[in-house]
Parts: sequence; C-alpha cells; structure tokens
Amino acid sequence: MRIPELAPLCNDELAAALSAAIDNKTKPLGSLGRLEALARQIGLIQETLSPSIDSPSILVFAGDHGIVAEGVSAYPQEVTWQMVENFLAGGAAINVFARQNDCAIQVIDAGVNHDFGPRDGLIDRKVGPGTRNFAHDAAMTPEECALAMEHGMELVRALAGNVVGFGEMGIGNTTAAAALMHKLAGIPVADCVGAGTGLTPDGVRHKQAVLEAAAQHHAGVTDPLSVLATFGGFEIAMMTGAMLQAAALRKLLLIDGFIVTSALLVAARLQPAILDYCVFAHCSNEQGHRQMLDHLKAQPLLQLDLRLGEGTGSALALPLLRAATHFLAEMATFSSAQVSTRSE
Repeated sequence: MRIPELAPLCNDELAAALSAAIDNKTKPLGSLGRLEALARQIGLIQETLSPSIDSPSILVFAGDHGIVAEGVSAYPQEVTWQMVENFLAGGAAINVFARQNDCAIQVIDAGVNHDFGPRDGLIDRKVGPGTRNFAHDAAMTPEECALAMEHGMELVRALAGNVVGFGEMGIGNTTAAAALMHKLAGIPVADCVGAGTGLTPDGVRHKQAVLEAAAQHHAGVTDPLSVLATFGGFEIAMMTGAMLQAAALRKLLLIDGFIVTSALLVAARLQPAILDYCVFAHCSNEQGHRQMLDHLKAQPLLQLDLRLGEGTGSALALPLLRAATHFLAEMATFSSAQVSTRSE
C-alpha cells in the first residue's frame, strides 16, 4: 500500500491575494470572522481566487467491532446492520440533513457482521464480518487494515465534487476511537472514554477498565499503522485511507465527530499536512472529543452537543462552507459599491 504524499498549503502569493480580496469587501476588516478564514482556506486548497463548493458528498462507513463482546456498548451489535438498513431507506438523521443541504451520501459496508446481499445504494467493500476483540487479539491483521485503507482511497478517486464529508456507523466504535486517541495522542484512558450510545456511569467505568487492560495487553504497539490495525475498525481504517486520498486530490475534508476524528489522528500521524485540508464541523458531546481537537490544534465550526455520528455534523456545516465561498464571489467591493473605505 502506498500512502499518498501530502504537501502543506503554502502559496504566499495566493494567500495574500485572497486576503486582499476578502478585506476589500464592503465590511469592516475581519468582521465575517471564521467565514473569512474558511474562504481563504478553501481558495488555497482549490488554488483559486474564486473557490466554490461543488457536488459535496458524505461517505458513511459501517463496520462492527469484536470489542463489543466485552460489554462496552449500551446497544447490541445488530443495531449496526439495522441502521445501515435505515440509511438505505432514507430514514436516518444523516439522510434528512443531506437532503436538506443538497449533499449526496454513499453508504459503505466496510465490515458489518451481516449479509446484506446485493442492494441498491449499498457499496460492498466488506473486509470481514467485524473486527476481532482487541481485548485479546489485534482487531485487524496488517493486511486487512491495508486493504480497508486501499478501499477508502479507491472510493474517493471515483468521487465527483470537491468536498468530502465523513461519517460512520458501528456499535462499539467509540471504544475503538478512544483506544486510538489514548495511543496516538498520549491522553489518559479516563479522559478518552465516554458514554458512547448511552452507557450508565457504571458502564463507563467498565468500558474504561476494558480499555486500560487492552492498552496494557498491547503496550508494545506504537507506530500509527500498527495502532490502527490493533485497536481500530474496518470503517475507521477505510476512512483513514479515504482522507489521505481526498487531500491528495486537493478536496476539502469535512471532519465530523469523535470516531471520524480518530481516523484523522492516524492520517495526521502518517501525513501531518493533511490538517491543512480539513474543516472540523463541530465539537461532539462525546467525552474526549474536545481534547482530541485540542491535540490537533483544531477549531470546530459548531458546538451543538451532537453525539450521533453518521456524518450529521458534516452535513450541518455545509451551509457555512457555501456562505464562505458565496460572500467571496458575490459580495460587493468598496469601489464597486461606491462605499467609502475606513478613515485613517
């Protein structure tokens, strides 16, 4: 497997021209706040003074996790495949928000423990029927992890549009994400573990104990790809590959919540420049996401106390991306509107 090489966004001439165009709009300097930074970032990614949001897509990756056998989730594993059926029927929150915001979604079976058979609207990239229980064994073999990443890259290469959002579904995947956070960010397990789908305080304490034991069991695993294979999920590995490929194609990456950001942790350890291509949609209400974002020095656009996943935060952030490109394209300048500039 070849990891795409990513260069940081470093074009001083274009950055200066974008800043000048933004500052010349009919407004006080900096008065559109984060939208100005977004417009500048999108222009640098697209290498143009006229950036746009074209045919955005959200990829929703689904996979099951062997760690569920340790009692770390409030819901049974079969909810994963049942929610995939809900996605395909158009009834989930991500379907509603994607329709509202004119965004395509693709649903990918990365490794669900269920036989869907051929289904309209479902992309079959199943690496296996769920991962192994990382309390005892590595979740994936290196070969399985690499195959999942390659599938993610291939899916992005086939995408139209210049914005890719990421979403996921997988009972147990907050446990996998917390393990990745602990291993890759060096944050104590207690600060990484949250309620997930709704664990009681006793359930959270049990989940923490399971993770601490698993981390000790695999204490020698340190490099990012080995950490991903040991603790991750097929859907998380597939997202990691998809993110790397999206940045290599100079697409804007729209990062959702806790699990999606855990995939980015891996990608950023492999190619740190990927962060230049990311917009962080929101800060999840899942315990640990704020510290995960702080570790990446990321500023989320929204704080809505979401903790659903599915890419819902990504879909909700799309209007802000459009606002950033539209004001740059359509807002009058001081000279065109014959408005006086600031007095010195």
